[in-house]
Amino acid sequence: MQLITSLNIAASKNPINYQSNLVLLGSCFAQNIGEKFDYYQFQNSVNPFGIIFNPVSMQRLIERAVAGQKYTAQDLFFHNERWQCFELHSELSQSNAEQMLEQINLVLEQFRQDLQKATHLVITLGTAWVYRHQKSQQIVANCHKVSQAEFEKELLSTDQIHQSLKQITAQVRSQNPRVHFIFTVSPVRHLKDGFVENQRSKAHLIAALHEYLQSDDASSYFPAYEIMMDELRDYRFYADDLLHPNALAIEYIWQKWTSSHINPSCYPLMEEVAYIRKALAHRPFQPASESHQRFLNQLQTRIEKLQNQLGPISF
Repeated sequence: MQLITSLNIAASKNPINYQSNLVLLGSCFAQNIGEKFDYYQFQNSVNPFGIIFNPVSMQRLIERAVAGQKYTAQDLFFHNERWQCFELHSELSQSNAEQMLEQINLVLEQFRQDLQKATHLVITLGTAWVYRHQKSQQIVANCHKVSQAEFEKELLSTDQIHQSLKQITAQVRSQNPRVHFIFTVSPVRHLKDGFVENQRSKAHLIAALHEYLQSDDASSYFPAYEIMMDELRDYRFYADDLLHPNALAIEYIWQKWTSSHINPSCYPLMEEVAYIRKALAHRPFQPASESHQRFLNQLQTRIEKLQNQLGPISF
């Protein structure tokens, strides 16, 4: 019997380079990849509204940004001594409603501008399970620890997910027709829903996503979920909760991402960025020594050379 040892990932037709502008939206995996882009000094914006798990909530945020529909007092509610919004993550909540509205509308406007200039939009789908607020009949991005009695839990159909994906791409391309979408499914299992329920959720996401991609040649798929399930199935690749990929797994997936979605011309610059970061993290035994001062001067020269190539970056 022949074992599958590696997934074949097609090289991107629109590879990422240091002139690219990236926007990443979605679950925890979007944060993980965004941190890698930060580390290597790529231009990127990650989850400005916090972690968003389901495609319907992502669709709503994008539609609001494209339409320039600002948040108002009617979009907020007071709970647990904080003002909250069902469309946003709890990290954006505040104790003052006016300050919160001012802040989230600034974030919304920046998000609109980021979408307009983005070269790549990375969408990471986390779950097909959603919560519908009974009073408003709206699917929420976050329940904010409001009583579960106020919500109905439901599983998005593949049709619903497909329609959300169509709306997401259509809305963004109405403002930015050149943007390239990269879709992926989060490798994080949502076992709080149950083992079987998690598999149903991921199956709906994958089926709907691949059905959509058959009609959209300008988008691509990165198999993060498949890499985790098939190549990294051992629990040594998981964090202590046995749900999230650990640093070793994230690095492995990132290497797959690099080889398939980043222009090889970027590799020397990425190596130089990594060298400088490691050098800056080094703690000398004798900071005042002549050899260390010479090392710092040489390092500063390399930083300035890199800044001339990449623009105003900072370490």
